[in-house]
This record gives sequence, C-alpha cells and structure tokens, in this order.
Amino acid sequence: MEQTLIAYLTEYGAVVLFLALVLGILGLPIPDELLMTVAGALVRHGVLNGAATITAACAGSASGITLSYVLGRTLGAAALHRVLHVPEQTFAQAQRWFARFGHWLLTFGYFIPGVRHVTAIAAGTAPVSYRAFAQAAYPGAVLWCCVFLGVGYWAGDEGARLIAAMHGHVRLGVALVAVGGGLLLLGRWWYRQSR
Repeated sequence: MEQTLIAYLTEYGAVVLFLALVLGILGLPIPDELLMTVAGALVRHGVLNGAATITAACAGSASGITLSYVLGRTLGAAALHRVLHVPEQTFAQAQRWFARFGHWLLTFGYFIPGVRHVTAIAAGTAPVSYRAFAQAAYPGAVLWCCVFLGVGYWAGDEGARLIAAMHGHVRLGVALVAVGGGLLLLGRWWYRQSR
C-alpha cells in the first residue's frame, strides 16, 4: 500500500496528499507521516510544488480532523462505536486523555498514531465548542504537517527511510511526544516561577 500511495503522490501530486490525509485522520490505515516525509523529499527534488504540497497537507489534516469532530458532535459516542468500529477501550482512553489534557491533546495528538484518530471525536462528544476545537486542532495540524514535510525536505530520501523504519515503533513515537510535552510543561512552569 505504501509504495502505491507514493507512486500516486509522485504522479498526481498534492491532491493525493490531501485525500490521503483526510482519510488517514478519519482512521483509514494510511501511513500519514511516511507520506508527508516522502512529499517533503519530492519537494526538495523539484518533483512537487512546495506551496501546493504544504497547503494540501495542512488542508487535508484540518479537513480530516474537522470531519471527525463533526462525527463526534452529531452522532455521539454510542453511534460511533457501531459505525466506525472504534474499539470501546480506545475511545474510552481517548476520552480520559481528553478530560485530563484537553486542548493540548488536540494540538499534539497528531503525533500519536491511533490517538489522532479519536481526539476530535472525543472533543465533539465532550462537547467542546467549535471555536475552542479550532483554536487547538488547526495549529496542531499545521505543526504536524510542517514537522514531517520538513523532515522529508531536509533529510531527503534518508528521512523517508527513517520514518518508514520508525512507522512500526509507535511506543518510541509516544515516548518522544511525551518527552517533548514534558519539556514544554517544564518550560511553562519555569517561566511562571521566574515571573
């Protein structure tokens, strides 16, 4: 599947990236990070247009997360278990994380495979207002896209291979995000203490 998506990305460009990210955020098993990293490498090699690629990635991520939010808002948790076949324990874990970490999870949940698929649904069933959802989710989409497109652009083909190798190592990704989040919280605490 990965090779097919990469071939489509090379042939059809940003449209494939947009559609893949919309469907990937909704929960289809699409290697989002790998696809964005390859797209970044293709931009560096001049195969894809940089502005169109960044726009498509950010718009695809934002569209996918918005659709998930709307599903949570309109269908509710019980219907989503049946319709999307989201395991109850995964959804319950996302709701617990959302209750605990709230908007931070919407912003940084993109970096945690599996979590990004249900955070917006949890926000919709919480219910969180659209304005609060947008203020947290859309900057997270831009950050997530820029990180992986940037890795692909700056690391080139090696970055794509690195992401492909790490794709199966979800725990490592979660640990890196947790460390990053911890450092961010520590920095905020230190800043407040210094004032």
